Amino acid sequence: MEIWLNQSSDDFVLLGIFSHSPTDFVLFSAVMMVFIVALCGNVLLICLIFMDSRLHTPMYFFLSQLSLMDLMLVCTNVPKMAVNFLSGRKSISFVGCGIQMGLFVSLVGSEGLLLGLMAYDRYVAISHPLHYLILMSQRVCLQIVGSSWAFGIIDGLIQMVIVMTFPFCGLREVDHFFCEMLSLMKLACADTSIFENFAFVCCIIMLFLPFSIIVASYTHILKTVLHMYSTQAGKKALATCSSHLTAVFLFYGAAMFIYLRPRSYRAPSHDKVVSIFYTVLTPMLNPLIYSLRNQEVMAALKKGLDHCRIGNQT
Repeated sequence: MEIWLNQSSDDFVLLGIFSHSPTDFVLFSAVMMVFIVALCGNVLLICLIFMDSRLHTPMYFFLSQLSLMDLMLVCTNVPKMAVNFLSGRKSISFVGCGIQMGLFVSLVGSEGLLLGLMAYDRYVAISHPLHYLILMSQRVCLQIVGSSWAFGIIDGLIQMVIVMTFPFCGLREVDHFFCEMLSLMKLACADTSIFENFAFVCCIIMLFLPFSIIVASYTHILKTVLHMYSTQAGKKALATCSSHLTAVFLFYGAAMFIYLRPRSYRAPSHDKVVSIFYTVLTPMLNPLIYSLRNQEVMAALKKGLDHCRIGNQT
């Protein structure tokens, strides 16, 4: 804590991803539009799941938590990036930088684990439908969500405290649009190799543990589908998994590209572009993937719109 207080008077400089050229201004506008859609989409999905009793099932409870994580994720980095771009000021305080990094790591870790455990929910629903409500009781659902949040928060706190304890020197220019851990490590005036190895192991655990759950769950799902007598039933079972698989592909593809590449293949420009993808674009796509391809969510949306229309007429 004393080290934090000693360094807190010095700000970091976020170099950002956009310049003030006409092309970059168009790209910035596009990112802000995606941000607004992500914000509205996730808020709407959370409200629909909360208000419609037909969506009070384990799958939609997990989906509401995924939307909450996505909502917090886009609000962690994008507003600060927008303020810096529009004002021309690129600074962020030492404490603000630490909090931003800690929140980002926590939310990415929590979302990765939750996506993995959501695969187990699909496995139980398809392979053990008669025992689904028993195996996925309210207590089990709360344990799954609670463990996802807890592991992510613990990982974020540990990495935040360790990273922000390192001494930083020079101009403190972070070659990113937010306080990303790997970019901060490059500014440290101390040997960070031990921590970088530790962080790499944490990334492997936080990514491959839920990913292994996903692979195991869908292996069993595929076996169940192949043994179904009805082809139509098999197609319906796989259709319920398609949205989750799409979300998994988007999230894990980007995260593995960022954090599991060899150091010699890393380039700041590539990292910033991919970071935009899974900090803004993926949170926008998730509610669209789960709503546009889901009849129950669309029915809840139609019901809500009908209520609004009747209320306006009266």
